[in-house]
Amino acid sequence: MKLVEGRDVDYETIRAKHMDAEVPVVWLESNEPSYILYTSGTTGIPKGVQRDTGGYTVALAATMQHLYCAYPGEAMFATSDIGWVVGHSYIVYAPLITGVTTIMYEGLPTNPDPGIWWKIVQDYKVTSMFSSPTAVRVLKSQDPKYMKMYDLSALRYLFLAGEPLDEPTSRWINDGLARPVLDHYWQTETGWPMLTYLPGVELKPNRFGSPGLPNFGYNIKVISEGTGEEVGPGEKGVLVVVPPLPPGNLSTVWGDDERFVKSYFSGFKEMVYSSFDWAVRDEDGYYFIMGRTDDVINVAGHRLGTREIEEAIQNHPAIAEVAVIGVADKLKGQVPVGFARLKDPSQLGTEGAAEKLEKEVIGKVQEILGAVAKPSRVHFVTALPKTRSGKLLRRSIQALAEGRDPGDLSTLDDPNSLEEVRRAVGQS
Repeated sequence: MKLVEGRDVDYETIRAKHMDAEVPVVWLESNEPSYILYTSGTTGIPKGVQRDTGGYTVALAATMQHLYCAYPGEAMFATSDIGWVVGHSYIVYAPLITGVTTIMYEGLPTNPDPGIWWKIVQDYKVTSMFSSPTAVRVLKSQDPKYMKMYDLSALRYLFLAGEPLDEPTSRWINDGLARPVLDHYWQTETGWPMLTYLPGVELKPNRFGSPGLPNFGYNIKVISEGTGEEVGPGEKGVLVVVPPLPPGNLSTVWGDDERFVKSYFSGFKEMVYSSFDWAVRDEDGYYFIMGRTDDVINVAGHRLGTREIEEAIQNHPAIAEVAVIGVADKLKGQVPVGFARLKDPSQLGTEGAAEKLEKEVIGKVQEILGAVAKPSRVHFVTALPKTRSGKLLRRSIQALAEGRDPGDLSTLDDPNSLEEVRRAVGQS
């Protein structure tokens, strides 16, 4: 391939020029910010998660040894995007801090064929690999022979995180790799795992559907949303962390300490960090994550605020009002689906007008928020289900979209609005 001057860079030329360069250490106070990473907010305004330097470094170094079992001189392969928290923590910083070779791969797990990841594992003798359930579901639709084509003897573990790992997918990848596949759980805000099987210390027996037990440094509870009291085994509640938060967790929201406290520590009478996730703990202390408590949906491991998508849709001049919900999807976990009321419903009167407008609206979301946030569908309705006080009944809309009972509708203002949603879903 011919290099284009001003655009392309030859790696060997750059390497030869800089390989003997010495970069001086810049000494920082431990609490100096290391970076800011934005995550969705339930108010529609993303929050800038501010991370410290010293504590974060210690946490990453410790987990490389005690959790990921990756040691100096070995290779780690995390398939995430560098711009996501996994990419920050376990593609860039953690491996390089601990003398582990890091592998950066940009592309689909099926290109040029579904064996590309396993070829990388073989060629670079990867000992620890990190991916997501979504990626495994993509591979699950491919011929399993590709996992048998390469020597995976160096691989100790495949770690998965980003969304709940369903049992069929877990069993499929376990059987195909013949290597331990371990689920674990964490968030952009924490920077490193909260729940894990911790194989570098004492590998607990795997329980399908569970990301494990609390990691070192985390005092985790499941508490009642109503009372704030800790619930018993098998009871659903909100997953929280009792302060102080471990090193490496967010230290504040960038430029807004008040929002930091209000967003994460003000939901209960006791001051606890809220994960905003429902969870259940069993009799043996294993945790099971049940989904979000707020209006954030999980698309292929990316947390997206429905309010953000609604605001992007409303940037289209034809839209008067919109509700976005997350609908269950076998591949991505959830996908955004919009229900929009038009300023002028008559504009859909011509053949093909609805399809054309839907394409425009989805394109507007992609333009503003990126491809991962674009809705799978945008349905046009003349009314949206609301309470008499004007609150959108998103849970009822979601239930109808997934073919479930919409629940208690005693507060519904306009019964016809529910029929509108049923009609729209029936056309999909």
